[in-house]
Amino acid sequence: MAPFAGYNMPIQYDKGITHEHEVVRTGVGVFDVSHMGEIWVLGDKATALLQSITSNDVSVLVPGKAQYSCFPNGKGGIVDDLIVYCFDSERYLLVVNAANIEKDWNHVCSFAPKFKMIVGHDLINVSDSICQLAIQGPKALEVMQKLCKENVTDMEYYTFRQIEVAGVPDVIFSTTGYTGSGGCEVYAPNEAGMKLWDAIFDAGKDHGIEPVGLGARDTLRLEMGFCLYGHDIDDTTSPLEAGLGWITKLASEAKGDFVDKQFMLDQKAAGLRRRLAGFELIDKGVPRQGYEICKEDGTVIGHVTSGMIGPTVKCGIGLGYIDAPLYKADNEIYVKVHDRLLKAKTVKLPFYKKDGQ
Repeated sequence: MAPFAGYNMPIQYDKGITHEHEVVRTGVGVFDVSHMGEIWVLGDKATALLQSITSNDVSVLVPGKAQYSCFPNGKGGIVDDLIVYCFDSERYLLVVNAANIEKDWNHVCSFAPKFKMIVGHDLINVSDSICQLAIQGPKALEVMQKLCKENVTDMEYYTFRQIEVAGVPDVIFSTTGYTGSGGCEVYAPNEAGMKLWDAIFDAGKDHGIEPVGLGARDTLRLEMGFCLYGHDIDDTTSPLEAGLGWITKLASEAKGDFVDKQFMLDQKAAGLRRRLAGFELIDKGVPRQGYEICKEDGTVIGHVTSGMIGPTVKCGIGLGYIDAPLYKADNEIYVKVHDRLLKAKTVKLPFYKKDGQ
């Protein structure tokens, strides 16, 4: 256990991170991620507000769809990355990172006067009253189907429903995921948390279900090349530099203007001077956050933001900001580990590919 964002969080259970990683890759594991933040955005100005403060285009959402996005900070960086859940055009739920709840809440509320929205009525922070369990792995939906009357095994990626689960009404049941191995998340009032946890483990006992900690959550997400706030993205990294151009709708007419749009248009026109890239070590070693990325002659061209031995891919992998043009795939780079330059190559993400594809 370790303190994180005001919570005492499990880093790993008795069998360790590598074991838990494999459980999720091949079976089903459960993460208690109740520390995550949840913010309701309500009313007839809800869509307009989100179009202005997020990078993605909320207008393409229909009820039951979720969307990955980020908050540009007005200075060329990122306040946080988040998921937007659309219940209808006047009701959205934002799920944000635990360490950024207060920062995100203050950021969203700072735009309330512009849209004549009332804090506490149109904008509501419910982070302290909602629990979230992430049930992940190829057997996850099969396990959860035992607890649901509705068919959930055919739900598409980044969709959600509000249904009864294990006798608990109005559970938000979503399929977003942060592991790359399929699965779902359930959101419910805190008082229903233990009932859901016990029911899920009872339903999964014949499938080898196990609890999983934050350690394996990190190894699983890195093998997929997913960003982690505070490591790969922060207030100094632009969405374009972070490889998040796909959630940054600069050309959308429906979206119109939004925070930092002009900054990113100018950045794109000038050409990126650095970009977040994935790399694999060719030499043996373990890349870690903060290590320098160099040319063969030792010239520093970037730094590692996340790195480890990938339990499934079984080699040293990492993400890092690398100067142009070497951030492009298939370039030879070097990672400085304890005064040694270890050969590596930039690769196309993700590191982990299902069925070897």
